[in-house]
Amino acid sequence: MTAQTQAHPEEDKAVLPGYSSLLLAVDSSDHANRGTLEAIGLATHFHARLTAAHVYAAKLHDARFRQMEGGLPEQFREEQELERQRDVHDDLITRGLSIITDSYLDQVETVAADRLPVERCSLEGKNYRELVNEANSGRYDLLVMGALGLGAVKGSRLGTVCQRVSRRSSIDTLIIKDPNCSLSDSPIVVGVDGSAKSYGGLLTALSLAKAWGSDVKVVSAFDPYYHYVAFNRIAGVLSEEAGKVFRFQEQEKLHEEIIDSGLAKIYQGHLSVAQSIAADHGMEVETVLLDGKPHEVINRYLNGNYSPLR
Repeated sequence: MTAQTQAHPEEDKAVLPGYSSLLLAVDSSDHANRGTLEAIGLATHFHARLTAAHVYAAKLHDARFRQMEGGLPEQFREEQELERQRDVHDDLITRGLSIITDSYLDQVETVAADRLPVERCSLEGKNYRELVNEANSGRYDLLVMGALGLGAVKGSRLGTVCQRVSRRSSIDTLIIKDPNCSLSDSPIVVGVDGSAKSYGGLLTALSLAKAWGSDVKVVSAFDPYYHYVAFNRIAGVLSEEAGKVFRFQEQEKLHEEIIDSGLAKIYQGHLSVAQSIAADHGMEVETVLLDGKPHEVINRYLNGNYSPLR
């Protein structure tokens, strides 16, 4: 989840960010069903408006049907018969897909029951485009969707619709990757890099942690190894004379003693700021400093396969 709230220490320290309007993408898949539970819980906690949306593609099916007309048996290719078949197909597809969409939205209303009202949103068109347009309409501040849908490919971790939507969505996006796990059952891990958005993500995590009674772990990752790789490659191509001009050994020592250790201090500083922000809101967080390619070491840490520096 990416948060856009920035930290302002001078503001009321008791106030944490929340959401006022949630958009939930549904298709009755396991991931979407877990998303429904989480969205209802979040909307209830934040007293937010919840809209459930499903996209169907009646026009696409109609276009595909017309493309297939040339392959129909001869008795079905007469214009009068074609028109009749088109009318039947259009009626079945349009009505059928609309009924399916209504059923998905009915399911969300049933799960929400008396907890909160659910607004319904039926969208027609290309799934990811319509969902992005709706999410970016200015009516929502959080999108909840499953990582995989009904057409999931075995072994995939993120479906094409989810990829396309998350890249184009201008609002915070909560992606459900494990349909069997409740978000409130485990600690919340936040990555910080000193940017305003990363600290905004921390504030959102603190807000959710208060709602769920969860622990918050803050990680910061830096990569000191690039310098070693770069210097070794440079050393392999420098002539003896060029090496003297470049003063390679002195440069390498400078990186080892100053730059690499300096990186660790900078990212440890990000963690200290995170602790301070949490303390301003009366909360404690655990901080973890990681070294290596950020995407790799953070993923290993999440899977329990990484020993942090401290």
